Amino acid sequence: MIQIDRTLISKDILKEKFVCDLNACKGACCVAGEGGAPIEDEEIEQVLDQLDEIKPFLRPEGIAAIEKDGVWYRDVDGEKLTTLVEGKECAFVIFDEKGITKCGIEAAHVAGKTDFKKPISCHLYPIRLKKYENFTAVNYHEWDICQPACACGSELDVKVFRFLREPLIREFGEEWYTKLEAADDYLHQ
Repeated sequence: MIQIDRTLISKDILKEKFVCDLNACKGACCVAGEGGAPIEDEEIEQVLDQLDEIKPFLRPEGIAAIEKDGVWYRDVDGEKLTTLVEGKECAFVIFDEKGITKCGIEAAHVAGKTDFKKPISCHLYPIRLKKYENFTAVNYHEWDICQPACACGSELDVKVFRFLREPLIREFGEEWYTKLEAADDYLHQ
């Protein structure tokens, strides 16, 4: 582990290679698994405040799930997660013409309809954050559905933290990211 400010960072983030290969996985991380995406209180507020602008980008099934269950639920561990469609994919999931999973929240953002991009947990994946009282753990989540991304990252020689530069800066700031780059340089010189 590496400590930067109030974060403890897994060295896997500096070691493992990763570049999403949506043509191979079709965005399976948005439809596979046992729950929705982790979502923070302020993100819930942003989604609720901009839901009317987001809805036109969603599928009817997603809208129905949100209208029935809200935009989030609490799992057995007490974590807040995005609502699912019939216990399957995230209610905010949309599919492009190639069947690739996309985010309806992000589609609304790209279209200029909202100022909220998407939950940070989605933007950061395969990095997962766990917030504690005195620090935030920054970990690499390894999942077999991401093997194409690991292969692509290896082929392109791109480390996880470099692939996720934008969301890491979004969450922790430019100065923190510069420190992470320095730690990587130091560990791999």
